[in-house]
Amino acid sequence: MEKTAVELKKVDLQNGETFAYRERDGGTKNVLLIHGNMTSSKHWDILIDQIDPEYKIFAVDLRGFGESSYHKPIMSIKDFSDDVKLFVDEIGLKEFALVGWSTGGVVGMQFAADYPGYCEKLVLLASASTRGYPFFGTSAEGLPDVNNRLITYEDVKADTGKTVAVQTAYDQHNRGFLKAMWNMLIYTNRQPEERLYDEYIDDMLTQRNLAEVYHSLNTFNISSVNNGLKDGTDQVKDIQIPVLVLRGDRDLVVTERMTEEIVEDFEGRARFVELKDCGHSPLVDDLDQLLQHIEGFLAE
Repeated sequence: MEKTAVELKKVDLQNGETFAYRERDGGTKNVLLIHGNMTSSKHWDILIDQIDPEYKIFAVDLRGFGESSYHKPIMSIKDFSDDVKLFVDEIGLKEFALVGWSTGGVVGMQFAADYPGYCEKLVLLASASTRGYPFFGTSAEGLPDVNNRLITYEDVKADTGKTVAVQTAYDQHNRGFLKAMWNMLIYTNRQPEERLYDEYIDDMLTQRNLAEVYHSLNTFNISSVNNGLKDGTDQVKDIQIPVLVLRGDRDLVVTERMTEEIVEDFEGRARFVELKDCGHSPLVDDLDQLLQHIEGFLAE
């Protein structure tokens, strides 16, 4: 397939932030891509290259990632989704499918719940749960302590096992640490080719909101139940569009239980498909399989 031109653009939002986004030429069916933590729109590049040319692609850099600004800290997933609302209004984007990967999945869910009439279909790729993503403290052995769920932003920011370790790698541009971390947790099956991998690590180093994202995931809950930290808003009931839930059977980041929670909370309104022999990045592990399911769902 001949590659379609992709342009990196920027737009000023009404809240004073500047959003960077990638836009692919051509296509008539709008698709909005929202990346996850430690990434930006850059990490969608191979999907943008290969997805059917009938789709008009927009891939954003969330506030504090990639080429977007970070003037005011985010403190909730809703802060991210409200930015997305300002973005789509600013460029006049309506009637689109939304694909959210990992943290981008919960941003997509919050957006779809808050702003009906914009998003027509929702794809949750390796998404955190409708009940959030718990952040546990670190034990004396350096492992997650599942009996110590952290509560405050300050506690999350001070956690040595995860936040401090990754933030230090960012601050020191420790590419070896980041690559080892991704090889252990994300690229457990296949790795990107070397040039692309280097570009992805360059992109990781642009993140300016690590602790805030961890805190926002820890406190997110649009279900009808208490997630162990806070009661849910039950906004999941407001998402009445078709939803496709995708998770790789080798995913070490998003657990099988988190995906089950999504399906349970949507009460029959979400369809789940397991991606075979894929980890947390089906984009790299098996792009053809991923596109088959996404394009099939979008074509329905």
